[in-house]
Amino acid sequence: MKSKVIWLCAILLAAAVIALSQDAPQPGLSQQPAQPGPQPSAPPPQAARPHQPGQPQQPPQPGQPSDPIAENLFPPELVMQHRQELGLTDEQRAAIKDEAIKASTRFSELQWQMQDEMETMANLVKGVSVDEQKVLAELDKILNIEREVKRTQLTLSIRIKNKLTSEQQMRLHELQRYPQSR
Repeated sequence: MKSKVIWLCAILLAAAVIALSQDAPQPGLSQQPAQPGPQPSAPPPQAARPHQPGQPQQPPQPGQPSDPIAENLFPPELVMQHRQELGLTDEQRAAIKDEAIKASTRFSELQWQMQDEMETMANLVKGVSVDEQKVLAELDKILNIEREVKRTQLTLSIRIKNKLTSEQQMRLHELQRYPQSR
């Protein structure tokens, strides 16, 4: 399950990087305005997965606490999806693209580490008798990798936010609260 989450993060970051690299207009080519409508892939329901900082979220249901961290950060996909209406400068796009590439590379490294450690853990618990100390030490390694994934996600979200002006951030807050208000 954890490896799927890491791969999903890596794929989302790769998509943001691709979007960044495709946004520069080519001289002599006419640009068609973006067509409104549903996005090609919808995120899984919020109840099916834990919320990650910087990821878009649904408004909390009555009695459900809000996520004050995620409410104040912006996922790279949201920023790049609305880059033109936000008026991102070339410098902002380049900086966000560089950060997304760094994070994507880090996610790939962590994915390999996680697979190795999960394989080790599976081998440790296979026997009739399990060495508790070895299993718990392995668990610590796995939890440290998960911690690093979350740290990388938060770092990327912070760096993206710090590249945006207050006006751009206000517009993104509106887009998060009212996704159809374009």
